[in-house]
Amino acid sequence: MTSSSSETPAGHTIADVERDTGLSKDTLRVWERRYGFPMPARDALGERQYDNEQLIRLRHIRRLIDAGHRPGGVVALPLAELVALDTQRPGKRIQARAPAASDVECPALAQWLPMLRRQDAHGLRQALAQALMERGLARLITDCVAPLNVQVGQAWLEGRLAVYEEHLYTEIVQSVLRQALGQLTQARAPAPPRILLTTLPGEVHGLGLLMAECFMVMEGCHTIPLGVQTPLPDIVAATATSGADIVALGFTAAQNPREVRAALDQLRERLPARVEIWAGGQCPALLKPQRGRAPGAGPVFWPMARLQDIPVGVARWRAQALAWASAT
Repeated sequence: MTSSSSETPAGHTIADVERDTGLSKDTLRVWERRYGFPMPARDALGERQYDNEQLIRLRHIRRLIDAGHRPGGVVALPLAELVALDTQRPGKRIQARAPAASDVECPALAQWLPMLRRQDAHGLRQALAQALMERGLARLITDCVAPLNVQVGQAWLEGRLAVYEEHLYTEIVQSVLRQALGQLTQARAPAPPRILLTTLPGEVHGLGLLMAECFMVMEGCHTIPLGVQTPLPDIVAATATSGADIVALGFTAAQNPREVRAALDQLRERLPARVEIWAGGQCPALLKPQRGRAPGAGPVFWPMARLQDIPVGVARWRAQALAWASAT
């Protein structure tokens, strides 16, 4: 496997690995004793140093454990078997693939990842801005940014893209989308619903949330972005203060499904019944059937698996709000 990390120091400290994978230092040490992996080298001071291959294996192991595998069944597996398991999981097929229709519609896409590898921030920003002018915001996101996100995520997972390169990509895309978002908000006055956007603690990725906000603003919604990692009590308080009608949460596939469902259940209990919860992203927890609630109470959350589900959700909410207003 070719890795861009050959251009950077191969050693990663245990703190680096913890930040990258979300696996605690204690867990890494226990696995080292119990399963014989990871098996880091030691520097002159006796500190653990993990190479790139071990880091990549640990990324896959974390994803598999979050999907329900037991550590004893996956920690000692070689990389090829981990990749095979990882790409077989339902709803988690982030893997090399033939170009999709959306990729073909954006022929410049093949040039953008090499720009990122060269750290050509100006060139990539200009290319995205040009695509925005040619396609408009909705098609920029669906035809260009969404498939590029998959390519960047896969390259990072396989070690072909360094963490700092993935961060650079996120910053560039966010800057282009925020500029477009600013122009949209100045061009029209927002209307209901009022949508509060954030992620839960532990979810540090906000690009998907920003993409969703763009679609909401294009529908004329009033958005209240809180950024990432907002504790549940603060979400509840912000909802009450802002008068939000909807709380929109973003989840990535790496989050633990059990923790996600538990957090959504807790949030539903704490929010007023009138406030809907929208949950978007690729976390497997969002695809499972929901527990029953009282008749007429509605679901715990409305899954928004695709960005294109947002206009449908907004139209449904507005129709329901109009019906309530007419009834009263």
